[in-house]
Amino acid sequence: MAEQTYTSEVIIAGGGLAGIVTAYELLDQGKRVLLFDKDTPEKFGGLAKDSFGGIHMIGTPYQKRNGTPDNPDLAYRDWLSYAEFTEEDELPRAWARFYCENSLEYIFHFLDSKGVKFLPIVNWPERGYDAPGNSVPRWHITWGIGQEIIRRLLEALEKHPRRNQLEIKFNHEVSDIVITNGVVTGITGKSMTENAPYTATGEHVVIATGGMCGGDLSKVRQHWPADLGPTPEKILNGAHPYGDGLLQDRVQDMGGRITHLDKQWHYAAGVHHPVQDKPGSGLSLVPPRSALWVNAHGQRIRNPHPIVPYTDTRHMVASICQQPGQYSWQVMNQKIALKELAVSGCSYMTAFVEKSKPMLLKHLLFGNHDLVNNLLRDCPDDIVTATTLEELVDKMNERNLYGHQTDLATLKDEIQAYDNEIARGPKYFNDEQLRRIQAFRGYRGDKVRMCKFQPILDPKAQPLIAIREFILARKSLGGIQTDLSSQALKEDGTPFPGLYAVGEAAGFGGGGIHGKRSLEGTFLGSCVLTGRIAAQSIAKG
Repeated sequence: MAEQTYTSEVIIAGGGLAGIVTAYELLDQGKRVLLFDKDTPEKFGGLAKDSFGGIHMIGTPYQKRNGTPDNPDLAYRDWLSYAEFTEEDELPRAWARFYCENSLEYIFHFLDSKGVKFLPIVNWPERGYDAPGNSVPRWHITWGIGQEIIRRLLEALEKHPRRNQLEIKFNHEVSDIVITNGVVTGITGKSMTENAPYTATGEHVVIATGGMCGGDLSKVRQHWPADLGPTPEKILNGAHPYGDGLLQDRVQDMGGRITHLDKQWHYAAGVHHPVQDKPGSGLSLVPPRSALWVNAHGQRIRNPHPIVPYTDTRHMVASICQQPGQYSWQVMNQKIALKELAVSGCSYMTAFVEKSKPMLLKHLLFGNHDLVNNLLRDCPDDIVTATTLEELVDKMNERNLYGHQTDLATLKDEIQAYDNEIARGPKYFNDEQLRRIQAFRGYRGDKVRMCKFQPILDPKAQPLIAIREFILARKSLGGIQTDLSSQALKEDGTPFPGLYAVGEAAGFGGGGIHGKRSLEGTFLGSCVLTGRIAAQSIAKG
């Protein structure tokens, strides 16, 4: 078919959260916008639509109502502790400071004006393990999870008084960037439905196509962080299937600066997704803090102390990568699962998706029976249940990989030692996991979602449950390096005329705003932040 041609003031490649925010802000600035997205209209919003909707923000009304003593200086200190920036990370560091100083204006007030609301109690993940993490709770969970964020923004986009200045092309793949006399002037690609090539030209091009974790994971393996240990033989895919890093490669070929691709953010508790929409598709569990985390042989994972969720996700991933087979098991009982097990942003979290306060209260008081039963039904290869430890180990060994076997005596000894310490009482706790649980329970937002020092072999809490968990690829923390106007940079550090990058494509800002680790919720937050900055910068000319 004949090549199609399009033109507009600003061309946006990618229809995820960052692309949508950029488009909205550009309309506010009076610009004509043409947005291309490879996916269908039903999936407009990208990976953010499937997220838990947690956003890292500082100084919000929610924090103030909870009496949380937060401020930008404290948040920036925590960010630096987690990021472990080097001397060369001038731009990522500047973006981190800007985020901490401006999250209230650029992220919270923007989303609040669109009708996005959050749970009244702010959550507190990534408290830190060796390095200090969040000193106070900052993870604001959207009431309606990521679906609600996208729904509200799309409603606002449709109602925008300048909506007629926005054109959206779905099912359009973007494969290349056009340069004319050293200036970026457009993109090329093809229509997926008509299999026809197209060219779109404009005064500015914004790359919002995400990172490199959603394709076949070859780039994840190619750039695997050396300090995480050997690349696991099996990695589940928890990213968007169209996040292949193609345009990052193209920018690099053009002489643009791509940085920190070896900085990656993965999760430790992935199970096979019941719906395999891409090879090795995985669900990211929110792992129970009262479960015991053991390796394939039944040994409790220590590095050097037992690993505990909500402390340092990167440390958990690194610890599991050192284990036999580089996967793990979490062993618990039904009482722990009902109270503490969750899934990161999907239809399993029915109370959040449906925004049902009575259902949420029921789950908090009596446990989430629907979620546990549905996971047991949908993930039989990864989740087993039994009435005795012997039976549980037999089922674990049926699912162990690479010739590894769980030793009953070893696992029984680990569980009994843990249960015996619980029986002695909190004043005798030496186990680091129990001490962490004791600290977690001091915050009411955690206390309502946690068991009170629950023994694993408690006969009243049966049956036993074991979950086989794999590393789940999620985010690439590096990308196209941008200045504080979201403009892409050349290898020599000068701006690339006409080219901007936002969201994960830009390493969430500066080619790596997070450094080594995320304080959680900074992904969605950075998509909003960088999108707004790019649009405002384009408007200023």
